[in-house]
Amino acid sequence: MTMTRRTCLAAAPALALTGCATPEVADYAREQPSFLLERYFDGKVLAAGMFTDRSGQVGKRFTVSMDCRWQGNEGVLDEDFTYTDGTRQKRIWRVTKTGEGRYVGRADDVVGEAVGRASGNALHWTYTLALPVDGRTWHVAMDDWMFLMPDGVLLNRTAMSKFGIHLGDVTLAFRKP
Repeated sequence: MTMTRRTCLAAAPALALTGCATPEVADYAREQPSFLLERYFDGKVLAAGMFTDRSGQVGKRFTVSMDCRWQGNEGVLDEDFTYTDGTRQKRIWRVTKTGEGRYVGRADDVVGEAVGRASGNALHWTYTLALPVDGRTWHVAMDDWMFLMPDGVLLNRTAMSKFGIHLGDVTLAFRKP
């Protein structure tokens, strides 16, 4: 076996792992406009979204009306969801800015704390959601990314999983009226 072939074989596992690497919020540090959670989610915010299952089938569609307010490093994001089937849901986030680009959040249906990091135009949240499914409650891992666009629209994609199995995605577009 030639030296070049041995080198390529030795490098193959590292290259394969690189292909599986997940993005880091710092990857977006130079992207504009800068996204500050406490600035964007202050006042009235509207959104429209949908859930797609792992095959891409659209399940639920919904709108969200938010009333948000901040005092210092503490924020309350009061969300009212209306689904196309007529059902409604409320979630109230209590968010604390813990440092430059760092946030923690709590809500009644979040298990423990949501942990968020912001950089450039991006914010990345991770948390566990207590999700009611067919009369039972599933604890679902949420991998939540938000990106502020130049026109002020905030795009949000959340991958949902349980035991490492991808269940589906939530996609939202936020705007300030």
